[in-house]
Amino acid sequence: MEAAVRTINALISVLFLLCYAYQLLYIPAAWLRPVRRGGSDEPHRYAVLIAARNEEAVIADLLHSIRQQSYDSSLVTVFVLADNCTDHTAQLARRCGAVVYERFDDRHIGKGYALDTLLCRIREDFPEGYDGYFVFDADNLLDRDYIREMNRSFNEGYSVLTSYRNSKNFGSNWISSGYALWFLRESRYLNGARMALGASCAVSGTGFLFSRSVLEEMGGWPFHLLTEDIEFSVYQITHGRRIGYCPTAVLYDEQPVSFRQSCRQRLRWAKGYLQVFRHYGLQLTKGMLKGSWSCYDMSMAIMPAFVLSFCSVVFNAALSVSGLLSGLGVWFALKSLLECLGRMYLMLMGIGLITTVTEWKQIHASTGRRLLTVFTFPLFMFTYIPVSLAALFLRVEWKPIHHTIRAAVPAAGNDTCEKRGSFHVHRISLR
Repeated sequence: MEAAVRTINALISVLFLLCYAYQLLYIPAAWLRPVRRGGSDEPHRYAVLIAARNEEAVIADLLHSIRQQSYDSSLVTVFVLADNCTDHTAQLARRCGAVVYERFDDRHIGKGYALDTLLCRIREDFPEGYDGYFVFDADNLLDRDYIREMNRSFNEGYSVLTSYRNSKNFGSNWISSGYALWFLRESRYLNGARMALGASCAVSGTGFLFSRSVLEEMGGWPFHLLTEDIEFSVYQITHGRRIGYCPTAVLYDEQPVSFRQSCRQRLRWAKGYLQVFRHYGLQLTKGMLKGSWSCYDMSMAIMPAFVLSFCSVVFNAALSVSGLLSGLGVWFALKSLLECLGRMYLMLMGIGLITTVTEWKQIHASTGRRLLTVFTFPLFMFTYIPVSLAALFLRVEWKPIHHTIRAAVPAAGNDTCEKRGSFHVHRISLR
């Protein structure tokens, strides 16, 4: 039985290597071929799209960071869709100068439906349209040059662009730092490497831009799966469009700090990946057969990793129990399980270490927290395994994430600010 355990574990390891070895090659690619800044400063008119549900605690900070952009503010119109809100989100957004619409619909729930409603209202009230459309979440903050840098990349000819995703609360705990490190790695060593190698990047939830032509082709926002960002990315890639990446446009967002909230969010992501693969798997496969590297890359991103990890862990755990019940002992299978987890831990720790070292200056946390995260990052990633298992069987619905971190760029005028670390806490009274 021990030989069978080792054989099956070896097969799983080979499959994992075949699926993901290329991502290890992305690391030197990102080092050796960094994304170069380019594009002109030719101005364009932009609409900013924000779908917000009960976000009165944080939305003013985002709107403030948009007002403080180095880009010409007369060319930027901010639109907020207050989606089923029961707080002061709409009133506060209006006070901050946004064009605000409200939506109350308890049947069609989710960010995708909210964005579709918002785009429909803009089309009705602003028929002249815009050259490009930014999508942000209410908890985001923008670096002062964010729009200017995205505009320069837009002028290189990209009709869809994503940006560098950083976090406001890396230092809160091991959960927020796990998320934050993953998104830093995604920006530098996935999208950065894809951009350097001429492949398509992928949108990650927030902080992206698409052109008027893309909107006209889509006819609104037709993406309503649980991971509408991945669905949007796959749609663009399967339609032959290359998503660009602007590393100099930096966005900060808030990561969950509660394990329960984190599991709920990642359960939605895992279920959403399954939905996307079910809806677009055939198109991705056809693209791969036609030689599309981006279709292969996207397929690997949304499906096999946690399936293979789950199979390995469950297989070894089952054999441990079987060996114990049959009197053969549990050590042989337990040893194999520990070896498997140990290899995974070291690989993830290596990825975390490389990301931490190279993105050190971008991480807003104490030195101790940064170093500790290198060791806790693999544990955070391990928690995806039971979450992915649950996603196979549970019915999952979209639920909002409660945001409370109120860090902001330095304020101006009559706003009051309190300096805190690398950020400023920005306060606007509702009264």
